[in-house]
Amino acid sequence: MKKKLLLLLLFVVIAGMALYLYIYKSHRNIATETADFVISVSSLNGSDSLTYTKYKDKTIQITGKLTSIDLENKAIVINEKLFATFLDVVPQDLSVGKQIKIKGRFLDYDDLVEEFKMDQTIVVE
Repeated sequence: MKKKLLLLLLFVVIAGMALYLYIYKSHRNIATETADFVISVSSLNGSDSLTYTKYKDKTIQITGKLTSIDLENKAIVINEKLFATFLDVVPQDLSVGKQIKIKGRFLDYDDLVEEFKMDQTIVVE
């Protein structure tokens, strides 16, 4: 009886530790990850569901023409097709109309505003 109780207690402790480690696992650092895909914004197609399921939650490096900067929301728009948010601040050396290369986590396609979404974005030199 004591062995069964001890085994049950051991199982509960191990299961509790596994659950704790699963819930509080470390966050991804997109800046240090290598890009899974290197593409241009023009290659993204909003009507193709395979496009965003292929890239979803992946680190991608993407190039395009900067069309809008939103300093308040720490975001940029590329080719009027991709909305990307930065973790900290938008770099000061960016200007509208300039070619840009960024890396970040691809989120999804927003049907309402017809834009692709990225977050944790950094500018790649």
